[in-house]
Amino acid sequence: MEQKASIWKRLGIQDWFLSPAQNGSKKKQPALTPDDVYNYVLSKFNDSVRELSFADRVVFYHEYIICFNPADYNAFINNKQGLFGLIVNETINKFYETLKQYRTAGKTVKPSSSKWVFRLVSHPDYQPGDIGFIGKLMPGNTQKDENLKVTFIPRHTGIAQTLDVSQDVLKGFNYYSEGYYEVPYNEGLETEEERNAPRDQKHYARFETILPEKQFAGKKVEFLMLDNEIVVSGNDETRTERNIFRIPTDWVNTPHLKIRYNNSDGKFYLASFGEKTILNENDVPQSDVNEPKWVDVPVNSKILLNGIVGVNIFKS
Repeated sequence: MEQKASIWKRLGIQDWFLSPAQNGSKKKQPALTPDDVYNYVLSKFNDSVRELSFADRVVFYHEYIICFNPADYNAFINNKQGLFGLIVNETINKFYETLKQYRTAGKTVKPSSSKWVFRLVSHPDYQPGDIGFIGKLMPGNTQKDENLKVTFIPRHTGIAQTLDVSQDVLKGFNYYSEGYYEVPYNEGLETEEERNAPRDQKHYARFETILPEKQFAGKKVEFLMLDNEIVVSGNDETRTERNIFRIPTDWVNTPHLKIRYNNSDGKFYLASFGEKTILNENDVPQSDVNEPKWVDVPVNSKILLNGIVGVNIFKS
C-alpha cells in the first residue's frame, strides 16, 4: 500500500522542515507555553498590519488559525484547560490598544469583518514543538478560492517560512470545538476592562481635540478619562498606559498637563507644565512637574495649548 505523502512533500518543500539530526536520537522539545502562543499571535497581527495596510487605511487579519502537533495540542488543552480563552481575551485587548494608536495618529481603522475568530488546530505532519499560522481577512468560508499565506516555524530551526497554499490543504487539519473562539469586533476599540467597567464609573470625563495638521482635517481625537488622574502629552511621549493622553502633534509639550478629579468635592483640577496654557480665556501659571500648581477646571471647559491646539473637556 502506498504511503500517503506528507503535507510538506505535497507542497514540494519537505527539505525545509527536515532536521539534520533526524536519523539520530531526537532531542525532546520543550512544551509550548501560553506565552509562546500569545506572542506568536501578536506578531502575526502586527505582520498583517504591515503587509496589508495601504495609504491611511489600516488592514489586519480577523481569523487566526494556530497549528500544532497533535500531541502538543492535547497537552495544551488537557493541562491548561480554559487557558486558550484567556489568551484570546488578552490578545484582543492588545489588538485594540495597537489599533487605538493608529486611530489617534489619524489612520483609518475599519474592520474587514464583524468578528474575531481564533482556532487551535493540529496536523499529524507537524513535529513536537512546531507551530504554524494561517491568517484570513474574512473568517469562515467567505474568502475566495485563491491561495492563503501560511507561516510555519519548525522548532528545531526556529526560522519562519512563509508560503502559499491552496484551500484544499486546510482539509488535512483537525479542527476542535474546544479550540474555537468567536468574539464580536468592537468598533470603539474598547478593551475588556473598559467594557466591563461599572456604568457609573465608566469614565470621569471625555476630551475632544482638534489638531492643526492637514492629516487630521475634519477629524477629532477623543480620549476617555478612566482614571482619576491623567497626563496630557505630545508627540514625543513614549508611555502607553491608559492614563496617558497622547496628542499626536509637536505643538503640545511632553508632558503638558496633568488633570485630576477630586472625589471629595466632585471637581476637576489642572496643572500646566507646557510653554503656554489658556483655560477658558485665562492664562494658567506654568508649574514644575514635581510641584504642580492646581487650578480649578469647570465642567465643559475649553483649554488651548500653546495657542494652537484646542482641548474640550466634558463630564461623563
